[in-house]
Amino acid sequence: MSRDQRSTIALETVRLTKTYADQQALDGVSLRLEANRIHGLLGRNGAGKTTLMSIATAQLFATSGEVRIFGQNPYENREALSRVCFIKESQRYPEAFNVNDMLAVASTLYPNWDAAFADRLTEEFRLPRCKKIKGFSRGMLSSVGIIIGLASRAELTLFDEPYLGLDAVARGLFYDRLIEEYAENPRTIVLSTHLIDEVSRLLEEVHVIDGGRLLLHEDTESLRMRAYTVTGPAAKVDAFTAGRRSLRREALGGSAHAALLASSPSEQAEARAAGLETAPLPLQQLIVHLTGHNGTIREGLA
Repeated sequence: MSRDQRSTIALETVRLTKTYADQQALDGVSLRLEANRIHGLLGRNGAGKTTLMSIATAQLFATSGEVRIFGQNPYENREALSRVCFIKESQRYPEAFNVNDMLAVASTLYPNWDAAFADRLTEEFRLPRCKKIKGFSRGMLSSVGIIIGLASRAELTLFDEPYLGLDAVARGLFYDRLIEEYAENPRTIVLSTHLIDEVSRLLEEVHVIDGGRLLLHEDTESLRMRAYTVTGPAAKVDAFTAGRRSLRREALGGSAHAALLASSPSEQAEARAAGLETAPLPLQQLIVHLTGHNGTIREGLA
């Protein structure tokens, strides 16, 4: 087994920053993505997700900090980049090309390319193979990116909002084929998305970025167990949430409802013992509460 195969970290950044003239897109992001897992890179539009992935794949220079792919600096490193496939949001393709042309080019870029799988996906997404890409709809272009990303079998595959223009059926097909492919040929997959509820069943690790900063990174199951709501008389809710990691509180008459992140496994049992009703907090709502409604980061929650 080679040194790279022994590495368990597919992507690592250390104090990564990116500053434009009037904006700090990334602010000291230190991140480690374990290999052969499905990672969710979550956050609102403009949070810094695309900038992070562009730097990680050597398509953009950082202002400061470090980035490593399987332990290697990706810049001017053909070996490292041959292990990576990055499908961007609104990915552009040569307008004179058709699907056959794109698949032929992709087969030369990715050492693990699976032509049979690409052909199968092309049929399943019902793409015309000989029609020029300049005549494709937004959804058809997204399908091309999905096919290339999945069939690349790149050790590190990043999808940035890959489903723009796709209907629910096509998105479901993408999710199904992704999980099937991952089960048969494990690799590191990064999904950057705002359709969190749709992909939550796929994610093994969650990384939340807001305002260019890493707000939270955690195993998905652990996070699901920690995120919950309490409902009951306002006085009891307030007494219970005092000093705890409360994300949001809403009141209706004499009752209140609060979302929390538990600090201990016994916290929900304590809430029920205090006469409160508890329920799981969906991942989508958790991310909304974490990032706030005014663009500010809620401190001390990771």
